[in-house]
Amino acid sequence: MSTAEPATAEPVTPEALAGAGPYQHYVYAYPHKTAYRPLPDRPRLSELWAPEPKDALSLYLHIPFCEVRCGFCNLFTRIGAPDGLTGAYLDALERQATAVREALGESAPVRFATAAFGGGTPTFLTAEELARLCDIAEHRMGADLRAVPLSVEASPATATADRLAVLAERGATRLSLGVQTFVEAEARAAVRPQRRADVETALARIREAGIPVLNIDLIYGIDGQSEQSWLHSLDAALSWRPEELYLYPLYVRPLTGLGRRAATGPDPAWDEQRLTLYRAGRDHLLAHGYTQQSMRMFRRADAPPQGADDYACQSDGMIGLGCGARSYTAALHYSFDYAVGMHEIRGIIDDYVAGGPADFARAQVGFRTDPSEARRRHLLQSLLQAEGLRLDDYRARFGGVPADDFGPDLARLADRGWLTDADPTTLRLTPEGLAHSDAVGPALFSPAVRTAMAAYDRK
Repeated sequence: MSTAEPATAEPVTPEALAGAGPYQHYVYAYPHKTAYRPLPDRPRLSELWAPEPKDALSLYLHIPFCEVRCGFCNLFTRIGAPDGLTGAYLDALERQATAVREALGESAPVRFATAAFGGGTPTFLTAEELARLCDIAEHRMGADLRAVPLSVEASPATATADRLAVLAERGATRLSLGVQTFVEAEARAAVRPQRRADVETALARIREAGIPVLNIDLIYGIDGQSEQSWLHSLDAALSWRPEELYLYPLYVRPLTGLGRRAATGPDPAWDEQRLTLYRAGRDHLLAHGYTQQSMRMFRRADAPPQGADDYACQSDGMIGLGCGARSYTAALHYSFDYAVGMHEIRGIIDDYVAGGPADFARAQVGFRTDPSEARRRHLLQSLLQAEGLRLDDYRARFGGVPADDFGPDLARLADRGWLTDADPTTLRLTPEGLAHSDAVGPALFSPAVRTAMAAYDRK
């Protein structure tokens, strides 16, 4: 699962859907953090979690450090860490874990069904620090990492043998490597300094470590990239027989390296190039024995099952630890402050490192959900997956069918040829609808979320 964040421009409205470009936002989670606001009452976590089921929680630990920041990246991360900062950050993470685990209480069994380390780059930590990270998840939170799917993100430069050995021994079942391209000229164009030989060496180490599932992230739409060079990167990735591949369209986001020197406004030619490359990549992977899980995610047909996909791990019942992590209850999504600019990110990390138990026992920034937003979130999470939304699941959770709640929205998608009713049990996007997922998702945002995102003071 990638933790890439979507752009923070104003979402497309349903009325503008017909004229919208295909690349509006990556709907990784709904609502996006730019819809979050400071919570005046700072509710106690013990009160938020008291009514929640806690027998199948997801655990996410966030490490906000990278060795470099790529030109396209707007993740919550800083470049490097002064001496002692990673240790101080893990100290704070341990204080937070202790406070959160206490808030979950003992009145009902607490069990974690999935776990993930993301960032940033979790493998920026040393092998010893990674072992401590696992200890925090296990001993402070009570997660049995060897018994549940554990996904970890890494970069080629930090996928060293000692780090991978720790992850393999502690139960990692999936390693996601951010490669983006195997063509060095394209890596330079994306402001991502890396050598092909180093990427190949990292992939060899991952296979030698024996982690069951390898995911490779690739990006299309890079300046100078052609269909031939895109297929070259795909074939280079396929030579490692990765169990999963994520294909991401390049976004040029505000406050990023590429964004600071990019033109503003729509770019129909670039949109068409990205769509062409997406279709070429999709068809290439389907022809090589992969199944499509979403617009971005492809899984090898014979790959071992991993349990919850990225869609499920964004469901209610998520515990996020770290200053860039989100947590989800049925009534509130909450986190710490959010920023993209380097100065602001450093300040947020410093505040987090200085935090004490009282700070970590309350929610600080968030978005309160209601039944209407819960229905909309279920629709988005399900419809943007290739398997679609099962009507029985929707009926069991909410009563009625999606057409009762979202009739005009669904009609607009059907009019565009992006929605099929061929299966009366499932609401599903057509192949072309799936290709336009980054326009479909934002068009389904609620007016309240659109307004909050548009009013966000970018920093």
